[in-house]
Amino acid sequence: MRRLPPRKPMVVDRPTPRPAVWMAGAGIALFALVGASAPNHNTLRAPIPWLRLPAMAGTVSQTATIAAIVLSCWGTLGMLKAHERGWRPDARLLFRLGAMTALAVANLTPVGSSDTASYAAYGRIAALGGDPYVTTPARLGGAYAHLVSEAWRNTPSVYGPVATWWQGAAAFIGQERPWLTIWALMLANAAVFVGTGYLLLRTADDPVRAGLVWSVNPLLIGVLVEGGHLDTLVAGLAVCAVHLARRTTRWHHDLIVGGLVGLACGVKISACLFGVGLAWPLLRSGRWRPAARQACAAALTLAALYGAYGAHALVPLSAASQLVSAPSVWAVFDQCATAVLGPGSTAAIVSVLWPVVMLALAWVLRRRAAPDAPSVIAVPFALAFAWVLAAPWSMPWYTALAWALTALFSQGRPTQYLTVATAVLALSHNSGGHGWTW
Repeated sequence: MRRLPPRKPMVVDRPTPRPAVWMAGAGIALFALVGASAPNHNTLRAPIPWLRLPAMAGTVSQTATIAAIVLSCWGTLGMLKAHERGWRPDARLLFRLGAMTALAVANLTPVGSSDTASYAAYGRIAALGGDPYVTTPARLGGAYAHLVSEAWRNTPSVYGPVATWWQGAAAFIGQERPWLTIWALMLANAAVFVGTGYLLLRTADDPVRAGLVWSVNPLLIGVLVEGGHLDTLVAGLAVCAVHLARRTTRWHHDLIVGGLVGLACGVKISACLFGVGLAWPLLRSGRWRPAARQACAAALTLAALYGAYGAHALVPLSAASQLVSAPSVWAVFDQCATAVLGPGSTAAIVSVLWPVVMLALAWVLRRRAAPDAPSVIAVPFALAFAWVLAAPWSMPWYTALAWALTALFSQGRPTQYLTVATAVLALSHNSGGHGWTW
């Protein structure tokens, strides 16, 4: 009897998820269109002059920005779902496309927030030899103060010394031209975004997924890069720290990890949660010495950074901690409780309850959303994401750290939650600091 030749294995074609890719591309294009059509309701008042289109009307820019966020959300979800089903684009191509896009939109006027104007004003104060932790943009006056949102014009800097030096370097370049300072900040921020994407490409367990989550993620390009937010720098430092923490047990590397955590806290003090997330798995496994080395290095780095200005640099943080944004789980409670108990008692209650809620959410996220991920990634991710969900004051760019950490996962379930949360926050906070005028 003649034997049949063995069957060749069936090759399943995994076509490109074209609808998701087109939606992602359309989202980025709309973000860029709004930035190029500045000034409008969703951008700063001082446009970067390299690419100028006719200014959009307020309703048009709001509609375009909302459409950009929605399309970016659906595009991100669609591409990640296709990847789970077997779509495997070239990871290096994803990185190159993301890098070119990020560097291109960095040449446009910031969209969705006035934070870059605050960065520029604080940098100008520092460049002139002033103290941005005491001097407010209103006291600075001039063209820089004019660009800062009214809500923050009388507020000293709530950012760390590393952020202040970063801002001061940009202001040294820009001098009396605030648009040039903002442009320098945008380019530097985009460079950090690209560098983080490259590190993720080289270190992630699944480089393709890392590229989809970070490099070509239209939500992140729109919120972080075209928004020009410092949270990108925190995320980049965190990826460096996790890379070292995962792959070594040498004592001097623990000191470097701690130093990176301290630098991240020197950008935004909320990065302390990241340090706690790194230390917790070590403490649970009884590895006290590495945890102590990391903690000491982080504390010494942070003390040295704040020592350049003094303890008064921490004072503005206490006032900022009383703020409540919408949407948040505390917005309705704040309004109702203030009417009954008064603002002081309400603020005290919220300040006690929200960390408890954050820790509870972090526990759920660690067990349900990322049960198989390494603890050195999963615990910091759970804390970072829970902070975004539970903190009284939360913005879409605060998700940067959680995005960078989830890019290191080999599976995508937590990323779906993160995508939706980022989109919801972005829909609520995208008016360029001007407030809503529907």
